Amino acid sequence: MAEAIAREVRAQITPEQQARLRSARTVNPEAYEAYVRGRFYLTTEFTKPQSLKKAQSLFEESIRKDPKFALAYSGLADSYVYLGFAHQLSPEVAERSAEEAVHKALELDESIGEAHDTLGVLNWRYKGNMDTAERELNRAIALAPSYSCAHEDRAVYLGFAGRRAEALSEITKSSELDLSPSFAITEAVTYYELNDYQGLIEASRKGIVSNPNEWLEYYFLGVGYERTGKVLEAITEYQKAIEMSDGDQGATAALAYAYSQIGRKAEAENIVRNLERKSKTEYVSAYAIATVYAGLGQKDRAFEFLEKAYSQRDLDLPWSVKSDSRIDSLRSDPRFQSLLRRVG
Repeated sequence: MAEAIAREVRAQITPEQQARLRSARTVNPEAYEAYVRGRFYLTTEFTKPQSLKKAQSLFEESIRKDPKFALAYSGLADSYVYLGFAHQLSPEVAERSAEEAVHKALELDESIGEAHDTLGVLNWRYKGNMDTAERELNRAIALAPSYSCAHEDRAVYLGFAGRRAEALSEITKSSELDLSPSFAITEAVTYYELNDYQGLIEASRKGIVSNPNEWLEYYFLGVGYERTGKVLEAITEYQKAIEMSDGDQGATAALAYAYSQIGRKAEAENIVRNLERKSKTEYVSAYAIATVYAGLGQKDRAFEFLEKAYSQRDLDLPWSVKSDSRIDSLRSDPRFQSLLRRVG
């Protein structure tokens, strides 16, 4: 059917895509329905831990109904990746679980662009293997050129690598494919990675207009305000993000840091103590705690938690250490230069 439609509209499909169409296997309809529902939660509510867990459950249901459905394993791998980003799983557990699922997907069907996208993100964010990450992200787009998530992931990756023109070009391509909440967040994150804080403010404001219930947009708006010297405005946005996310630890740490910058140190100290207590019973980003101590001027404590973040393979450390202004006071310390070399 897909081949017939392609011929009718004279669509240009590659020989690889033609072979994929001819070799497509029949999928259990119930498995496919569970997969599509899982993708819905994953792509529209990936900043909400409960929605990520719901997506995980639906992908597992899809696999139970059709153990050879490769896309379901790819979706399951994505859910683990994002549960790690949301601090619902330790980096080690998230990486191991995601790798098992994505390799199973590729074992069943090596031509799935979605799985190569996941493999790219795993190599970039979890392993720090930039060359492999870029190769897999490019492969994902070649195999699934209309898969908007691959373009979004590549845009943020290029922003992280400092390749501004390419990153913004990828943002444009993403906007042509999809203007979902994930695109709005991707645009904001890309400007964040490019250290373009005015662009971040503008993108976050647009994101809030299109999706006023997305807490991450308020968080990034707060970051934009803080980095442009508007700390009081940043505090307001951080407070909104915390309330809407039910206490996200990254937003909470950002609020504590902002408090420390306007002299409300007692409140900042109370927040960081609560984060430390919480870390006794569940996973809490040591990097987030380190930023608060840096803001309080307690360098030894900041380095203690930076080292803990390094030993725990905290995902926030390599993601933020290059350009996070909250730790600027630590950069001239020899301990920071040592850490930077080890992080790579």
